[in-house]
Amino acid sequence: MNISVADDQAKQRFGLFEHGYGVGQRIMQMSEEALRVEEGSLYPALYRIERQGWITAEWGVSENNLRAKFYKLTRAGRKQLQIEEENWERLAGAVFKVMQTN
Repeated sequence: MNISVADDQAKQRFGLFEHGYGVGQRIMQMSEEALRVEEGSLYPALYRIERQGWITAEWGVSENNLRAKFYKLTRAGRKQLQIEEENWERLAGAVFKVMQTN
């Protein structure tokens, strides 16, 4: 299957995330540039979570007309994301409590 990011309807229909570079850019954008994920960290992480079954990958064509891998969160990935969010909230809450101790 050949997927182009220029085709927004296809992107929505297939529930595609972004290609690897786009994932890194999205993280930076959503964090208001507080988080930057370098390619040397991003791609190994994407491969690891793909092996876990939390994302799937499909080859397509980028906005620059280059072959790129596009990532989609799976049902198991959404479930794991919920678990990770809950763990993060507990950890951040605990750190906040420690920081507030006089």
